[in-house]
Amino acid sequence: MKRSLFFVLLVPVLAFCGCETLKNAGGLLGGILPGDGSLSVDTIVAGLKEALKVGTDRTVTQLSRDGGYAGNARIRIPVPAELEKVTGVMRRVGFGSMVDSFEQKMNLAAEQAAGKAAPVFWDALVSMSFDDAKNILQGGDTAATDYFKGKTQDRLRELYAPIVAEHLNSVGAVRAYNELMDRYAAIPLAKKPEFRVENYTTQKALDGLFTVLADEEARIRKDPAARTTALLQRVFGAK
Repeated sequence: MKRSLFFVLLVPVLAFCGCETLKNAGGLLGGILPGDGSLSVDTIVAGLKEALKVGTDRTVTQLSRDGGYAGNARIRIPVPAELEKVTGVMRRVGFGSMVDSFEQKMNLAAEQAAGKAAPVFWDALVSMSFDDAKNILQGGDTAATDYFKGKTQDRLRELYAPIVAEHLNSVGAVRAYNELMDRYAAIPLAKKPEFRVENYTTQKALDGLFTVLADEEARIRKDPAARTTALLQRVFGAK
């Protein structure tokens, strides 16, 4: 499993390294690969690139389709905890449909923005060094996801936020939120909370992206049926 995890992580490293690094990589891979070492560095690099392309394409396709977030209980964006008091009151006074509309629109915004995530994630991947990849090899089954989340989440949030904000406006999520808050504020003694729906949705959208991408990586590592090309079968089938 760790060998396969290392393969997934090594793609952006070898793709942008020079000959000397490739020679070093060949030595390292010779100590990792099983059997007679029949897989060349070139074959491994090609397989790694294909693995990331497959995983990224699957993730983007899954998240950007209708129900990509809303239909997945693991990543569905719920009404935030900060607004539970508000939404509870609104449901009791007959505005439950407004609450549901707000939640639906947050998920729709995340789904519509998901198609933009692939190039952002690739930009973050290419900054990984060869030493980083070797260190992650020594980690656990989620070492890759943990590394990327820790090292790149702030930059991804900065790049992703305007995309999410644009879609939140285009699908009416901000308007739905403001209407919800205005209705709540009109209730005697109700105090309107301070909350930025754009920031919340952006973070939840990114959390979902990392979750699904990690799932796709795991499928390729563990499930032969997920290796949809001959090259992936050859590289990841070497055990």
